[in-house]
Amino acid sequence: MKDNFKSGFVTLIGRPNVGKSTLMNQLIGQKIAITSNKPQTTRNRIQTVLTTDEGQVVFVDTPGIHKAKNKLGEYMVNVAEKTLNEVDVVLWLVEPSDFIGAGEQHIIEKLKNVKTPVILVINKIDMVKKEEVLSYIDVYRKEYDFAEIVPVSARNGDNTDELVKVIMQYLPYGPQFYDEDTITDQPERQIVAELIREKALHSLQEEIPHGIAVAIDSMKMQKKVMHIDATIICERDSHKGIIIGKQGSMLKKIGSTARFEIERLLDCKVNLKLWVKVQKNWRDSDFLMKNFGYREEEN
Repeated sequence: MKDNFKSGFVTLIGRPNVGKSTLMNQLIGQKIAITSNKPQTTRNRIQTVLTTDEGQVVFVDTPGIHKAKNKLGEYMVNVAEKTLNEVDVVLWLVEPSDFIGAGEQHIIEKLKNVKTPVILVINKIDMVKKEEVLSYIDVYRKEYDFAEIVPVSARNGDNTDELVKVIMQYLPYGPQFYDEDTITDQPERQIVAELIREKALHSLQEEIPHGIAVAIDSMKMQKKVMHIDATIICERDSHKGIIIGKQGSMLKKIGSTARFEIERLLDCKVNLKLWVKVQKNWRDSDFLMKNFGYREEEN
């Protein structure tokens, strides 16, 4: 191991739907965190690993900081806020704008209690003119003493190499936490469940996605084919009908798009069977949330 090797933990924070998961997937070059244009897509803390010649960055992608409406929401916000003081660098993602709304002000107040260096990342710069970005930088610079401000496009990968260089400057010297070929600490079953949930988010109507979870019932390899049985959990009987669709058409759509992604992930043929089950108000049940993998880590 080189003497000047750096390693550390970096968390991505920001309001829901600002592009945190897209950025993390872009930085590590592989899809681990699910993405969708609906807010609150990420529910758990997901760790992914980027290893370069210079060092190793362990990215912690957290749920978006927002005003909680139920126990699941409270859990998500607690996960995000708790992470701020446990890492070496905080990346705060914002959209390109010179208007700092209540959501951003809320995050600024949270950051004032944080001793960790904060790098402001202005995402989605591909959506605005270059000269406008400078005025957005100026607006944010007046609100908080950022260690650095880096504009990027997570979707296109613009300036993301520069962002990695900037992050490395703030990491301590130290050994690798993971082997070079490790890209996530997520169990395979959890990634598969999240990919199915992503495809459901993409396919379903606005009001349903927040109320769904995916449980993997079984996952086993037989004759070079991965057989996966999974259940999509929803909160209402009416939602169950929409998820299944006319003559099962929606469930087939979710299943086929999910299977394509899972085959790419596992690099093998996949036989995916999906069921739909109603669990009323599961987002307000500690027991059910733990059952579906949303729980506080034991200290």
